[in-house]
Amino acid sequence: MAKIKKGDLVVVISGRDKGQQGRVLEVLTETQRVVVEGVQRVTKHTKAGQSARGTRTGGIETVEAPIHISNVMLVDPETKKGTRVGYRTEQVERDGRTRNVRVRVAKRSGKDI
Repeated sequence: MAKIKKGDLVVVISGRDKGQQGRVLEVLTETQRVVVEGVQRVTKHTKAGQSARGTRTGGIETVEAPIHISNVMLVDPETKKGTRVGYRTEQVERDGRTRNVRVRVAKRSGKDI
């Protein structure tokens, strides 16, 4: 189970984009990689093709490539720095039943994520 989810704000801790922050656009669990907005941008050469309306033009595009999940760290909402993630269980009552729910917690500040 990945501790980083879609929509989380993360910071890159290693590689050529070290120090950059961005939102997670996609989590690829089978390859343990994440796609982060504005990070690991690569150029992709596309050929002009026929689409439904003929709007696809050729040229050079820049797209975000996946980065390994171990190279990113969640940003603490309080200190705005990278933090490790822990879990806390708490009991929530819904529809008259008590359930145990796992809540993600930033280890740096102790705040819920």
